[in-house]
Amino acid sequence: MKKLLSMFSSFFKIGAFTFGGGYAMIPLIQAEVVENKKWIEKDEFLDILVIAQSFPGALAVNTSIFIGYKIGGAVGAILALLGTVLPSFFIILLVASFFMQFRTNYYVDLVFKGIGAAVPMLVLIAVVSLSKSVDKNYTNLLIVIITVVCITIIDIHPVLVIVASGLYGYIFFRKKVK
Repeated sequence: MKKLLSMFSSFFKIGAFTFGGGYAMIPLIQAEVVENKKWIEKDEFLDILVIAQSFPGALAVNTSIFIGYKIGGAVGAILALLGTVLPSFFIILLVASFFMQFRTNYYVDLVFKGIGAAVPMLVLIAVVSLSKSVDKNYTNLLIVIITVVCITIIDIHPVLVIVASGLYGYIFFRKKVK
């Protein structure tokens, strides 16, 4: 039970102090569950992240559910979910009740501009950190290039690219089971 409460507390802290959505939360989740608490290995975290991206819903929420389930089963999944979403829920309630009267305030606007500038860097940190776990070879480089071209230039929906990449991995990277 102590581990579950610690997990809830960790996800609550991450949810309370991260702005910018799921991708901005990933480096914080990784630091907490892989490096600080050592609940899972980095390879497991990368696998969970890939699975979480494949499911509908917010990336950080899906990731927290999978990690919570790995640590504490169904109860762990629920506590991790609540830890992740409750801070945002309470902050949104608070902000919604006061936002309209302060949105035109010059200083509030500056705060939001500062937060908005930091979010892309948090996403970049997540990309760099996760890329360290990927094998550096021509096949993976080609997959990255094709993915970027498909999504940004050809405008193929990311879900289709994820499904196609998953099928490619299943067909070409699977190991023969004896």
